[in-house]
Amino acid sequence: MTKAGTTVAAAQAPASAVRLPRRRGIELALIVLAVLLSVYGYCAVGLARTGTVPPGAAGYGAGLGVLAVLAHLAVRLRAPYADPLPLPIGVLLNGLGLILIYRLDLETPGDRAAPAQLVWSTLGVGLFIVVVLLLRDHRVLQRYAYVCVVAALALLLLPSLFPAVNGARIWVRIAGFSLQPGEFAKVLLAVFFAAYLADNRNALAYAGRKVWRLQFPTGRVLGPIVTIWLLSVGVLVLERDLGTSLLFFGLFVVLLYVATGRTGWIAVCLLLAVLGAVAVGRIEPHVNGRIEDWLHPFATIEAGQGPNQLSQSLFAFAAGGLLGTGLGLGHSILIGFATKSDFILATAGEELGLAGLAALFLLYALLVERGYRAGLALREPFGRLLAVGLASIVALQVFVIAGGVTGLIPLTGMAMPFLAQGGSSVVTNWAIVALLIRVSDSARSQYDGEAAP
Repeated sequence: MTKAGTTVAAAQAPASAVRLPRRRGIELALIVLAVLLSVYGYCAVGLARTGTVPPGAAGYGAGLGVLAVLAHLAVRLRAPYADPLPLPIGVLLNGLGLILIYRLDLETPGDRAAPAQLVWSTLGVGLFIVVVLLLRDHRVLQRYAYVCVVAALALLLLPSLFPAVNGARIWVRIAGFSLQPGEFAKVLLAVFFAAYLADNRNALAYAGRKVWRLQFPTGRVLGPIVTIWLLSVGVLVLERDLGTSLLFFGLFVVLLYVATGRTGWIAVCLLLAVLGAVAVGRIEPHVNGRIEDWLHPFATIEAGQGPNQLSQSLFAFAAGGLLGTGLGLGHSILIGFATKSDFILATAGEELGLAGLAALFLLYALLVERGYRAGLALREPFGRLLAVGLASIVALQVFVIAGGVTGLIPLTGMAMPFLAQGGSSVVTNWAIVALLIRVSDSARSQYDGEAAP
């Protein structure tokens, strides 16, 4: 056959001969870059504070690098077609969080949080590896939907048996060990919502009476929706936790829209959420106090009592300007006890500036986008809803936290994903990344051997 004939035959080859690239080399290169950036930030803090490279820089870099490479090997072995971006993004965000916590530890020698956060990060990466290796098919989770919701409800109610911490009942503290069960409950609820809506999406979209322009489902299908709304308000009342309630309800609204494609449901659910939030905001003193601080962030200064946490956070953002003061050179520790958790974003804003914050938000946006992309590429509804739900958890959490510390919405007391101090949060976020890796592998592998979409 002539060369021209060979070219024509290749052009006419069936689409089934197309093999998708696995892109694991790209993932490894991005992981190396993420580790190097984290080590650079660690060294920058030491140079700014003491004028020398921290003695533990090599150990920090080696530890983070080993964890990242082990996670990469698990993906290469069990999820070869997975998206190459979620894992490096998780490594970079986790590394930046450790840097910021270490930097704040230098201001509080008696309260060091970085070593404990490093241990929790190791556990989180370990859970990531376990999920990627053992969960061969994400559709297995659909069988345990009702087990997940029962476990989630138990976890949500557990903190109500323990004393409140800073006005909110979201922690379980035993013998110096603390845990935030709501962080694990959000993943379990995402699995339940995805499974329930995948099974009942047609009934939610078309069954029942039509009132004005809204098509309502039957009472049997509508019951769980009302239950979820009452549950979200109940969590807010019992635990005084506005953030968790908004996160759970927002997650359900997003998945309901994706499952049915009807915008009317968003309007109904948002109306119910607003009514519940207004009622509780007027009744519950703790929630009402946060709303007052949001409406009048400088009231304590005007009263001669000094700045509160929110006003200090706004001052930190203002001091950062466009390019920031530089790692280790800010004064966000003045915010107080919540600097390493609720307000750690203020440290990033002051020391990295608006440019650094924009880059940080772009990392979160990219992680969310890759989750949505993986979900929309799947052909089966459960996986699609699960991926969208998990990505929405990250998106909602970032919006609620960033909005709170910048004065856009009332404060909630939640932890910034990967960034803030909190063992439960970092472990849960690594589990979310692992599930997104698994879903993205399924989404791409279903096209292996046929024409890519």
